Amino acid sequence: KGFNLGFAAQGDVKTNYERMKVKVNEELKQHFRPEFLNRVDDTVVFHQLTEEDIIQIVDLMLAKVDERLKDRDMGIELSGEAKTLLAKKGYDPVMGARPLRRTIQRQIEDVLSEKILFGELRPGHIVVVGTEGEGDDKTFTFRGEEKSALPDVPPIEQAAGGAGPNLTKDA
Repeated sequence: KGFNLGFAAQGDVKTNYERMKVKVNEELKQHFRPEFLNRVDDTVVFHQLTEEDIIQIVDLMLAKVDERLKDRDMGIELSGEAKTLLAKKGYDPVMGARPLRRTIQRQIEDVLSEKILFGELRPGHIVVVGTEGEGDDKTFTFRGEEKSALPDVPPIEQAAGGAGPNLTKDA
């Protein structure tokens, strides 16, 4: 059977959850008196995070980085491989996604800051983050691409609050 480093295989998620729930309840019974446990309404056991969950968290955290870069007329885009690499480097089965924040800071934000300070990336660039290398030697690559010449302009209907030009034959 295949083995996923740090992430549960899809078929094992339900059985892992049931096993974890039984184990947690057994541990609770060993540490607490029945009188106390009877006063507890419910115990909540959270599902283990999947790789897709971690990648969604990566997207949320990088949206904040992108928002800060907009102040410098810049943006950031990560390839799918870069997101997966961040997810693997920032996930700990015991700690969950907590180390992800530090990983993004060290692997992405710190390098971005240095490249901006040394002039490798400048206002008007979209920073495209990719990967190079194989296996454990995989690293992030940073490339600045000029933003398109066209500004981000909302469609007429949205800019006019929904009262755009009436283009029907009746008008």
